[in-house]
Amino acid sequence: MRTLIWFREDLRCTDNIALYEAAKSATKGMAAIFLVTPRFWQKHAMAPIRIQFMLEGLNLLNQALAKKNVALKIISVENSQNPAKTLYQYAQKINANQLFFNRQYEFDELKRDQIVTDYFQSRGISVHSYDDQIIFPATAIRTQTGEPFKVFTPFKRAWLKKAYEEGIPGNFPAPKKQAELIDAPSLLSNSSFYDLKHWPAGETYAIKRLRHFIEHKITSYHETRDFPALNGTSQLSPYLSTGMISSRQCFNATLQFNHGEFDSGNRGAIMWINELIWREFYKIILIAFPQISKNKAFKPETDKIIWCQDGKLLRAWQQGLTGYPLVDAAMRQLNTTGWMHNRLRMVVAMFLTKTLFLDWRLGEKYFMQHLIDGDLAANNGGWQWSASTGVDSVPYFRIFNPLRQSERFDPEGKFIRNFCPELADLDNKTIHQPYQNQALFSKPINYPYPIVNHAHAKARVVAVFKGNHKGK
Repeated sequence: MRTLIWFREDLRCTDNIALYEAAKSATKGMAAIFLVTPRFWQKHAMAPIRIQFMLEGLNLLNQALAKKNVALKIISVENSQNPAKTLYQYAQKINANQLFFNRQYEFDELKRDQIVTDYFQSRGISVHSYDDQIIFPATAIRTQTGEPFKVFTPFKRAWLKKAYEEGIPGNFPAPKKQAELIDAPSLLSNSSFYDLKHWPAGETYAIKRLRHFIEHKITSYHETRDFPALNGTSQLSPYLSTGMISSRQCFNATLQFNHGEFDSGNRGAIMWINELIWREFYKIILIAFPQISKNKAFKPETDKIIWCQDGKLLRAWQQGLTGYPLVDAAMRQLNTTGWMHNRLRMVVAMFLTKTLFLDWRLGEKYFMQHLIDGDLAANNGGWQWSASTGVDSVPYFRIFNPLRQSERFDPEGKFIRNFCPELADLDNKTIHQPYQNQALFSKPINYPYPIVNHAHAKARVVAVFKGNHKGK
């Protein structure tokens, strides 16, 4: 047998199910392929910084595969809606009779993969796909009536029960070196527009970052993770979203540290496992409710809400010029680094939807256009949670106060000073509300007044949601 592995968001050699199975079946050699699909990426608002990060990781994967005598062919596909013909032509060229890939769960990706599967099978080439992005198959975690869970806590209980009964699958080994190199690897030239010194690409660095987190941060994770001025999170999300590391590797490393316990033992480890299960939850929701991939609210009744249409408010939010320092610092972090601290993602999302009363879809798209770790399941889940339109969302009347969030999670203003340097000279109290006491200013500051009154905005959004809730 000669096999072909199709890489997508699984850019690693270690713990890659499709790669492992392809190598196991390859009695006469194996080759790999990756399709560069600019139009498809543009349609899905993929951030340029994410594309660069992914392509740099692809180069490193190419090198790693070459050492295994596996050629990686990188082909640009303009007709990105149907890559079946391109894949089949390469399979024919190398005389492959099996295609392997790991599943993606977005609606367009599922449709594409079905087209490819049908195309190959109708021509006598078998297709093998695997659930590599999630620990258990999508249908394995269900309610007693067989329905998918819509609330996180009962999902977590069911997930933990299955994990304790069956265990987390072990990490799959990297493939052995193949006897021959079937084709010459592609050479990929990648222009670098973004400084990725904080995000070195590739599975080798991803594993190093995981180990560093386990060894130095996880014990205090539950105490530090909500404070953006502290380097208290794993910052593994770009690597998880591109598949440079797997969720299995994260779970297994944490369980080894925590003596095999999911919900007891070290509090930081328990909290980190909880976050990984949230990731699983959002993936399962994406599979079970495809409308999420179609720009629809999870709660259909909330699609009746008539959101505010104010381009000036949206631009102020996008540019970090709202007059609310923590919100502005967070947006500037996103715009300059391509990443945002998770606590701040909730703060700015709730500010856009509840304080400015702008459609959550505007924020969701803006995040995808700028995030190095843009992932539809997690991004959509977070935005709809904040907007009270989604699965397991906060009650509509629960609204973050940006001033309280600022005082609580950046009490000394360190994060604000880093991204809003015009406020650097203000004291630790005034920096959260710069225009509260203008007598403290020795000179005028080049910083905007608040663009809305939070209390008035809160009253408005509660009234709208209350009316929508009654009328559903």
